[in-house]
Amino acid sequence: MTIPLSSAPWRSAAGFLATLALGLVILFGAPRTLDTFGLVQWTGFAALAMFGLSQGFIWGFAGVMSFGQAAFLGLGGYAYAVSVINIGDSTVPVLLAIAVPMLFAAILGYFMFYGRISDAYIGVITLTVSVILFQLVNATSGSQYRIGTAELGGFNGIPAIPALNAPGFPDEPLDNEGIWYAAMGALVLVYVLLRAVLASRFGRVVVAIRENETRAQLIGYDPRLYKLLAFMIAAGVAGLAGCLYANWGGFISPTVFGLSMSAQVIIYVLVGGLGTLVGPMLGAVLIQALIIAAGSQSLLDSNLGLGLVLDGFVLLVPQGLVPVIRTLGLRLLQRRAPRPGPADGAAGLATERAR
Repeated sequence: MTIPLSSAPWRSAAGFLATLALGLVILFGAPRTLDTFGLVQWTGFAALAMFGLSQGFIWGFAGVMSFGQAAFLGLGGYAYAVSVINIGDSTVPVLLAIAVPMLFAAILGYFMFYGRISDAYIGVITLTVSVILFQLVNATSGSQYRIGTAELGGFNGIPAIPALNAPGFPDEPLDNEGIWYAAMGALVLVYVLLRAVLASRFGRVVVAIRENETRAQLIGYDPRLYKLLAFMIAAGVAGLAGCLYANWGGFISPTVFGLSMSAQVIIYVLVGGLGTLVGPMLGAVLIQALIIAAGSQSLLDSNLGLGLVLDGFVLLVPQGLVPVIRTLGLRLLQRRAPRPGPADGAAGLATERAR
């Protein structure tokens, strides 16, 4: 029996393989086609695409609307910056950039999910936490605010952050091309891991809870635990994005906790497509490219332009780009697929009756 091209398993496998192949082409092709400036720019795109991936996972698949995902991005960036300045070798700081946001998410998520706080208040709490972190770090100006030898710098941030190095070799920092391979390679790896998580029993339960939490609870699953674990996974991904973001600019400041970062990542998901993993990554690249283009002209304020784009997508393309492209592609395949003739229909009917 042949599987139709429009079947869900075929679409899922084909989409995964196509995305993976495209990611590998970009990973190895970008250094050969872009100049230094372009490669550095695309490194920033890769870091923010991972940030969008974290929001797309927790919102699109776990159904938890985190308005303060920038809190985990900032925690990851600052954890890396502070620890790499004190340690020197970037191996442990990268792990801390993932572990610190996950630990913070575990504590925050425990009180939110086990306290049975409604979804609307979860969004408010995460946004408030991000604002609190912004104010706290912003108020750390002065040499007295330091962790070890790393000064937090307040609103001036932490400059000259040591770059990633080969594991165990602190005297061999990566150059721009090496940072690109690290950032884009990590993005491809995280995408594959999240796909594996969603294909596992844990991922299926998380999606089932999003669809009907009461029914999932009645058949024996604890929605609080699964939401908490998904929240921690998304925080770890955002923390790794913060580490790559700090490496991209060699600088980190309290603006990573700001409202603009929290709003941008939501726009990434809405533009790319909620309920997909590819969509938030695509949305991040498109929105960042648009921001850069808007910053190079003086006719229209960049924030106003970003707001107009968001309104346009919400009103005209509410599903996002990836679901629309997928639907159009399926329609095209169905039109080109050969239609069964009378003989094929009769044979198929006879086969069904024989069963």
